[in-house]
Amino acid sequence: MRSYGQYCALAKALDVVGDRWTLLIVRELLLRGACRYTDLRNGLPGIATNLLADRLRALEGAGLLEREEAPPPVASTLFRLTPRGEQLKPVLNALGRWGIPYMVAGPDAEDEFRNQWLAWPAELFLADSEPAAPPVAIELRAGEGPMVIETSHGAVRARAGSTEHPDAVLSGAPQVILGVLSGELDLPAARDLGLHFEGDARALARVQPPDPHPLLAVDAAPAGHADRAG
Repeated sequence: MRSYGQYCALAKALDVVGDRWTLLIVRELLLRGACRYTDLRNGLPGIATNLLADRLRALEGAGLLEREEAPPPVASTLFRLTPRGEQLKPVLNALGRWGIPYMVAGPDAEDEFRNQWLAWPAELFLADSEPAAPPVAIELRAGEGPMVIETSHGAVRARAGSTEHPDAVLSGAPQVILGVLSGELDLPAARDLGLHFEGDARALARVQPPDPHPLLAVDAAPAGHADRAG
């Protein structure tokens, strides 16, 4: 690991997490919890296997990551963040908030996408408008594997995976789903752009911002534009 050689808190932090891919590895572990090596590689399209191994060793050496041997039936090495590594969550939240305007035009033709990446805008900008009501679960299907937005005690949380009985399901291109979640697109307009919606529209309205959020404004292209979500 190369050092900037500066006695500065920012430089010292970048000595540890400033290498390419490092913060994206942390992103995957924050979003998914303990992961196998193959799970991390799938969530980091474009990374070379030897580089991923190097970055994992560096994070482990810095005390941000630890390994554990999972018992059967997993029977595999799992990587998880240490409490020190989890302290990076507000840093990634701030970077994710700052980066959302760059998503407005939609993905470039070469951009990969994984469904769990929608968790950043979902958790940062959505809120439960009926915190005293029973919880709801909204499943999003925009890439490899679904993710779920859930309400709990007034908070909104996002996680990778599915739920047995979702109150609503949104399937489509990620930029269209972002537009719906932000309130920039209503359901009829989103359907014209290829969104498939099932379930209770009231569950969706419950977590949408009362006013469309300008940072989540999406210039949604027709369905299929630069989208590998399938």
